[in-house]
Amino acid sequence: MKKKSSAAANLCTWVIAIVEYNSIYKKVKPLMDSSEAAEKLANEKLAELAIVLEKVRVIVDKVNELKKKLDEAVAEKQAVVDNANALASQLNLANRLVNGLADERVRWMSNVETYKLERLTMIGNAILAAAFVSYIGPFNSQFRANLW
Repeated sequence: MKKKSSAAANLCTWVIAIVEYNSIYKKVKPLMDSSEAAEKLANEKLAELAIVLEKVRVIVDKVNELKKKLDEAVAEKQAVVDNANALASQLNLANRLVNGLADERVRWMSNVETYKLERLTMIGNAILAAAFVSYIGPFNSQFRANLW
């Protein structure tokens, strides 16, 4: 065709290129359409993923808050248990003290009875002791040594 007309040769080259482009476009067009559809689907799924990730973040925040409350409750429980153990120890010591003093009660009761009886004779005993001191007072230490 170049021998007859260069314009006709260029026109034939153009037609051949268009035919090749058409055959390639027929193969590529479905691929481009599926690529666009896949891209659209990927964008939709990314939007859904962002929504799900936000929901997960909210749930994780709630879980962390609940874990914090649980830790506080466990710490409070441990403090109460420690306090209960300390109070039980103090109660045990108090019971031991009271039981130890129970034996003393018998002695104290006998002392009370003895002191009630001695209260009656206390004045006479004091007068007798004063009389003895006044009687022994004038004697010197040498005389007292011989007296005994």
